[in-house]
Amino acid sequence: MEETIAGTETAHIPKQRGEPLQDTAVRYAEERHWDVFPGTWLEAVDGVQRCSCGEPACAAPGAHPAREDWATQATGSATVARRMWSKQPAASILLPTGRTFDAIDVPETAGFLALARMERMELTLGPVTCTPDRRMHFFVLPGAAAKVPDLLRKLGWPPTSLDLVALGEGSYVAAPPTRFGSRGAVQWACRPTHANRWLPDAEELISPLAYACGRER
Repeated sequence: MEETIAGTETAHIPKQRGEPLQDTAVRYAEERHWDVFPGTWLEAVDGVQRCSCGEPACAAPGAHPAREDWATQATGSATVARRMWSKQPAASILLPTGRTFDAIDVPETAGFLALARMERMELTLGPVTCTPDRRMHFFVLPGAAAKVPDLLRKLGWPPTSLDLVALGEGSYVAAPPTRFGSRGAVQWACRPTHANRWLPDAEELISPLAYACGRER
C-alpha cells in the first residue's frame, strides 16, 4: 500500500477550465515534476483558426513543436516554464516522453475497452489522455518504448500487427487543454491525482492494451 507523502495532496492539476495555459504548464512542472515546452498556437486568419506554423494543411494545428530543437527547450522548472509562456501565452502545452514518463499510444476505441478491462482487473493506472484525433495515451514509467516490442512478442503479437506504439525519448504528447484547431481539445480520460503519482510499468498494462488493439484489427 502506498503511503501518503506530506505535501502532495495539493496536486490538483485538472483545474484548467478558463485557466491560462501558462498557469497549467507551470503546475505540470511544479506539481507533477513533468518537463514541459511550448508548442505552436492557433491564430485567426480571415475568421478561420490556423496553426502558427503557417501550414494551411497542418496535421496538428496548434499542437506540435514550434522549434526543431524543442527537446533542449523542455524544462522541469516552474520558473522557466512561466517565463516561456509569458512570451507566447497561447502556446500549446507539450510534454516530452522518455524523461519522467513514456506513453503508450492506442486508438480511442481500443483505449476505452482496455480501461474497462483494467478497472475489472483492479490495475493501478497512471494518467491517460484522449486527443481530438481519437487517440489515447497511457502514461507509464520511462523505458516502455524499449520494452514494448518484446512484451508484445511474448503475448504472441508481432509488434507491427497492432496499432499500438510506445512513445519514448525523442517523442512528445500534447497535454490538456491543448487544442487541435477546430477539432477540439486534449482531455483527461484518467486525471492526474495523488493516487496515480506513481506510474505503472508498461508490463502491467500491455496485456489488456494488446487484447483491445487486437479486437480493433
